[in-house]
Amino acid sequence: MNAQVSFLDGTLSLIHIPLDLYPNLLQPILKVLLPPSQDPSQSAAEGLTIESHSHGFLNISVTPIECSIVCNSAWAESVFAPAIRRLSGDEAKTVAISKDTYAALSVYGTGMDAGSRVADLTSPLALANIPIFFITTYYSDFILVPTKDQQAVVQTLLGKGFVFSEDDQSRLVSSTNPSPTATSHHHHGHGFGIGHNKTPSQTGSTLSYPSPPPPSSVDDLQQRTFDLLKKRNVVPHVDPTLTLVQCTGTRIHNQPPFSARSHHHHHNSNNHSNSNSSPHSKPNWIDTIDTRLYTSLVTALASQPRFLSFTLAHDDPPSLLLDRALLGLFGASLLGPIEEGDDGAGALVPIFLDLADLPFEAAGIVSGVAGRLVREMGMGMGTGTGAVQQGQGQGQGQGELSYLSTARAGAVILPREQAGLALGVLGPLLGPGVE
Repeated sequence: MNAQVSFLDGTLSLIHIPLDLYPNLLQPILKVLLPPSQDPSQSAAEGLTIESHSHGFLNISVTPIECSIVCNSAWAESVFAPAIRRLSGDEAKTVAISKDTYAALSVYGTGMDAGSRVADLTSPLALANIPIFFITTYYSDFILVPTKDQQAVVQTLLGKGFVFSEDDQSRLVSSTNPSPTATSHHHHGHGFGIGHNKTPSQTGSTLSYPSPPPPSSVDDLQQRTFDLLKKRNVVPHVDPTLTLVQCTGTRIHNQPPFSARSHHHHHNSNNHSNSNSSPHSKPNWIDTIDTRLYTSLVTALASQPRFLSFTLAHDDPPSLLLDRALLGLFGASLLGPIEEGDDGAGALVPIFLDLADLPFEAAGIVSGVAGRLVREMGMGMGTGTGAVQQGQGQGQGQGELSYLSTARAGAVILPREQAGLALGVLGPLLGPGVE
């Protein structure tokens, strides 16, 4: 297997914001998006000063279910926590910052079709009972894993042929590491602090539930996943009036040349450079970004969009998955397959799964749901909408499946022509879900 994975710098937190409180917390959302708005006295060890003018990893997602933020834990505490405390008591209880911190794992590989890469990554982690959040972007796949499980993640994936950097291996692998399945009390990611009202099944301090044994096989994993989803009345939901497009902004000039990572996507990336920049200069933050993109993004966020997911990672250009109706706000600042054919070709449809009621120990949701769809529909699961299937040209074949995890939900993203087939798979397992 020719695939590499690496941990990005920094520890991350997940933040859940109910949609009715989104306007109240728009300012901290924009503060996290725009590094110059941060306090320059923050610890340089966290990589959060204005001078760094970059994010190790940031995801801002607004969906019909929730607003979800993944950002550096220091910003979660210094920007969001004070804003949450300023809300009324009842309102503050509905907003939550994850108690656990997470690490972002970047996945890239050559000689692998997209489906094999994602399935080979998520299945071993799920079988080891390690919970994950999964975010597909235009160029890359990112996996969020609990920081406390990093050693188990490395051991598990090394055993499946994935390659880590020497730094990750020397830092996280030792002869005294626990077994990858020795972690306990794993959950889907809903262990939140700051006023989150827990259900009895989530109150770990007063009730103790033994962790279930790891699944014995991929089939067992998928069966457990759908049994749990059905038990918790998780029904796939599709809004037929909502279609998405996945695209990218231009690369900021202080990032490495994208040619080093060109195996992720097959669009022409000649526009992803700034010929006026000097590799030895230290520009202001505003000189390192596409101001058109950021102006459009702020405008879109201020409008409380129906769907917008924006991801920044250190080595990638900005990636967006957004409501097609928002394209007019962005003009020429976006690149990618943004044109839709008269027959609807090129449109993406999200299938939502509201996971708010899942217990802490739920793991394997991404692998279970996506794996079953890939198996039943015979499709690739991929990086962006233009990902190339093995042995096929771009845009051909049966379509690509991607996945977006948010704080308390998941969304399977499919071409319009495949979404109906996916509901045909999920419906008998979970129930109908078209609004």
